[in-house]
Amino acid sequence: MKTIDVVYNGFVEQLKTIYDEREANNIADWVFESIAKNKRLDRITNRQKVLNNSTIQKLNNALQHLLRHKPVQYILGEAWFYKMKLKVNEHVLIPRPETEELVEWVVEEVRSTKYDVRCTKLTTDNSQLTILDIGTGSGCIAIALKRELQKAELSAIDISNDALLVAKQNAADQNEEINFLQLDFLNERDWSLLPSFDFIVSNPPYIPENEKSKLAKNVVDHEPDVALFVTDNDPFIFYKKFASFADNHLKEKGKIFVEVHEDYSKGVQKIFEEKNFKIEIKKDIYGKDRMVKAYK
Repeated sequence: MKTIDVVYNGFVEQLKTIYDEREANNIADWVFESIAKNKRLDRITNRQKVLNNSTIQKLNNALQHLLRHKPVQYILGEAWFYKMKLKVNEHVLIPRPETEELVEWVVEEVRSTKYDVRCTKLTTDNSQLTILDIGTGSGCIAIALKRELQKAELSAIDISNDALLVAKQNAADQNEEINFLQLDFLNERDWSLLPSFDFIVSNPPYIPENEKSKLAKNVVDHEPDVALFVTDNDPFIFYKKFASFADNHLKEKGKIFVEVHEDYSKGVQKIFEEKNFKIEIKKDIYGKDRMVKAYK
């Protein structure tokens, strides 16, 4: 029988063949907490605890997947976003910290304007605040917004039914009510199925296919292409559709919040300005242009 100290150190050493030391330790901590039910502090204070063979086998299985560059989130079936533990699988994009910043921007916008303190009203006619999340994936944006803006009505769409199954489960787990709908947003004929909204929010696919070689293997080999990539000849296709969709589906004084490729924020700005939108570009915590707000 092996102690947790021995198994953990061997686990980390293996991970260091493909990850730097800090990331290897972080991944190992997460795996051991999930599979062996040992938090970091417990492991440090009880180094000589013996692990049973079943747990060691599960850890070894996880390690083999990790060494093949499978993201730890898919191995464990969970990811953290906005202080929520969400279910994820290979049908949905793994939520990123930058997307949390997009959520925070929307929430700040709601709370700093003429919405009442409980975020219950949008206009003087007492109408309910309505928000659409386009390309919801795991549902992370819609669910986080609903948690923060309880009185708002959240709708979320995705082209993938498999993704929507994950999103619906996450919403149920978080006890949040979201209106989910399977819909191909790029097909304008489907827009008639949607009403108008006060806010439109999206983290759409925006990486040109010719940039695949620049991405890590754990992303390219495992995360869904449909949630990541756009064609090289039309990398702004989703932003063009957002601007057109707004003609009949964004309410008066409504706003659009989108995540963008760090190199293409000016291109997105031009698309919205051609539709007479005013634009604000926001940097993420790394100083990169990653978010755009469009409004009239």
